[in-house]
Amino acid sequence: MTKPIYLDYQATTPLDPRVLDAMMPFFTEKFGNPHSNTHSYGWEADAALDIAREQVTEVIGSQSDEIIFTSGATEANNLVIKGVMEVWGAKRPHLVTVVTEHKCVLEAVMACKHQGYDVTVLPVARDGLVNLDKVRDAITERTALVSIMAVNNEIGVIQPLAEIGRLAREKGALFHSDAAQAFGKIPLNVNALGLDFMSISGHKIYGPKGVGALYKRSGRARSLAPQMSGGGQEGGVRSGTQAPALVAGLGAAAALALTDMRQEARRLETLMTRLKLGLLDVAPDIIVNGSEQERWAGNLNVSFPGIDGDMLLASVRGLALSSGAACASAVSGPSYVLSALGRSESESKSALRIGIGRFTTDEEIDRAITVFQKAITSLRKGAA
Repeated sequence: MTKPIYLDYQATTPLDPRVLDAMMPFFTEKFGNPHSNTHSYGWEADAALDIAREQVTEVIGSQSDEIIFTSGATEANNLVIKGVMEVWGAKRPHLVTVVTEHKCVLEAVMACKHQGYDVTVLPVARDGLVNLDKVRDAITERTALVSIMAVNNEIGVIQPLAEIGRLAREKGALFHSDAAQAFGKIPLNVNALGLDFMSISGHKIYGPKGVGALYKRSGRARSLAPQMSGGGQEGGVRSGTQAPALVAGLGAAAALALTDMRQEARRLETLMTRLKLGLLDVAPDIIVNGSEQERWAGNLNVSFPGIDGDMLLASVRGLALSSGAACASAVSGPSYVLSALGRSESESKSALRIGIGRFTTDEEIDRAITVFQKAITSLRKGAA
């Protein structure tokens, strides 16, 4: 049985074989605890963490001691939002975010609201981008943290982080970005963007699941309260024994992404343009959700007016893709992200998210176009 063509790269990415090669020794002969500092087994495991910190650092222009390894971006997001407010909330009891953020950010923000902190959740325009004037108006001298994602996981739009960072600095607020969908895919320099914190995920860049990182700028002003008690690992911010194999995989994936970033972005843009043109041939009324200019090339979120998205999914069995964010698959009803763009319920329900990546081929795109065209033609004939 032929496996379906994978078009769900925003949900997760396949593990790159080169990343697996970097991980394997730490599952076998290099099995030591990286926090055992009295013998060579611990030393070689700890060295893997140091190498991975350098590899992550190279991608974002930080210092290696500013990288804290976590279980993923969800943990990193919670650690920043809850940890910052726990430290600074008494003096600056306000935080700012955006309505289209990942669920883990919105839920962490709401947890802070339940604790009595003030919260501003900014809207977005129809293109999915936040209005900078609204950001400026929202940030005050009472604002402790501004948290705005880099690349949206559903619609792929790229928010203007550098401009937001300047606005946050003007009022003395700290600036965090969930960069799970951006790290290793678009240029991200934490100094140029004015970021104090950045959340990173391994499995979005062809690394393993279960590992990520938090960039935390050095300095007392960026203090945050640990959310787990334990042995004080990762500079006392994130206790728990690290998994050298997973961390080595994250580092190797980061290094590969940095090497191929610009060339891969151009290749994906070419492939996605071909796919979009193929869809337009049979469905010229499709609606692209999110800005078509400020967008990650590997994402296409598109609504098919007059066609139910679930029926379309059922009709393209040869393709593996999503009607929304995999992390929110248990939530019924229209996508909250598309609703925030002003899409109607029918437009939201007719939407599919198509994600391509490193292992997507020209042949797969052509096959996908054929599958889409047959399914759309059949469904529209049936509705006529």
